[in-house]
Amino acid sequence: MSIDPDTGTASRTLDALMREVDLVALDARAVRTSVDLVDRATAADLTRPTPCADWTLHGLLTHMIAQHHGFAAAVRGDSDPTVWKTRALGGDPVASYRAAATEVGTAFAEPDVFDRKILLAEFSGEFQFSGAQAVSFHFIDYVVHSWDVARTLDLPVHFDADLLDAAHVVAAAVPGGATRLAPGAAFGPEVPWSTGDCLDQIVAMLGRSPRWPDD
Repeated sequence: MSIDPDTGTASRTLDALMREVDLVALDARAVRTSVDLVDRATAADLTRPTPCADWTLHGLLTHMIAQHHGFAAAVRGDSDPTVWKTRALGGDPVASYRAAATEVGTAFAEPDVFDRKILLAEFSGEFQFSGAQAVSFHFIDYVVHSWDVARTLDLPVHFDADLLDAAHVVAAAVPGGATRLAPGAAFGPEVPWSTGDCLDQIVAMLGRSPRWPDD
């Protein structure tokens, strides 16, 4: 995964957002939604295709688990890139996902997380992000990955308006242009959308078709 570590407009946007919302609490709610959806998955579902073109549900879950472990380690000062590597799902993928989600939630809840400078080795080997940037990256990922899992399992997904409003701000701050086409880019190029639904807008802004799998 790669991301443009621009500290200009995006940082100012996040600074303004932090004055209005509790990013850690919003992230916890997004992750909780993802856990509730993953709880519905069966072993037979692991071979289903997902909106992430290169992954079945098995691949998506291994990615999500690795991200949780990676973010948790990073906010605690561990810059070792191997903590971001995927690992076997094991005999109980749902339990593995729950454990990883709990780990990152505990790490983000530490009281001084926004005061830290954080090296996210999967994003950049050198640039240190602010705590707010790190939490916002994880937050928007788990809004979108919750949608990914819901679509994969043909289940509804619901977020409250306050969460979606914040997610829309973060999504709008994600760099576009050529960075979306780079190998390992966090998100694909924006796709057209035609509905007024806020979640549809967010996933479209971040490279998913709201109509998947029909389009």
